[in-house]
Amino acid sequence: MAATPLIHVVDDDEAVRDSLTVLLEAAGFAVRAYESPTALLGASLGTIGCVLTDVRMPEMDGLELQRRLREAGRRLPVIVMTGHGDIPIAVEAMKAGAADFLEKPFDDEQLLASVRRAIAASERVRDEAEAAADIVTRLASLTPKEREVLDKLVEGLPNKTIAYDLGSSPRTVEVHRARVMEKMGARSLPELVRMTIAVSGGPASVKPSRR
Repeated sequence: MAATPLIHVVDDDEAVRDSLTVLLEAAGFAVRAYESPTALLGASLGTIGCVLTDVRMPEMDGLELQRRLREAGRRLPVIVMTGHGDIPIAVEAMKAGAADFLEKPFDDEQLLASVRRAIAASERVRDEAEAAADIVTRLASLTPKEREVLDKLVEGLPNKTIAYDLGSSPRTVEVHRARVMEKMGARSLPELVRMTIAVSGGPASVKPSRR
């Protein structure tokens, strides 16, 4: 089942929390409200949704909250709400990775549009993480010899050179290469290289094949 997007509202002003909750729920969103950043940091946030936080709070400002979330590996997009005169802090939040900032008083539709964009971004992050985990599982299914062949392919080496380096025949390398392609679910060599580099790091581009 697909995860339900959850909007986390953080503001020390109860009236603001209540009004934002009513607005977001009326638009069809599931909402949790928190009176402090500490309350949010101690909660389970899920993987789809966003954090909507005031920039100025007594205990911790929105910029520090954003930093704490990032350090904890919580990757939900953060939308910062600012009052008059807080724009420099909001800009710093954007530089630190905030998804958006809204200057109070803001239009309801402006807020809802920002939340929808943040949810879409969280879905992309979730999908990318799931795809990476699938690739890691596929890599783990390779035999040691198949992994050696894969590493050589990622270096951009042709079959004959791989065979020489591994002390095998070109035909054996071809068989291993075919099995690697099948296990990894790759339809082409460029796709195989992109998949491997995406999860294990490596060269930004494949070296030219040696003829």
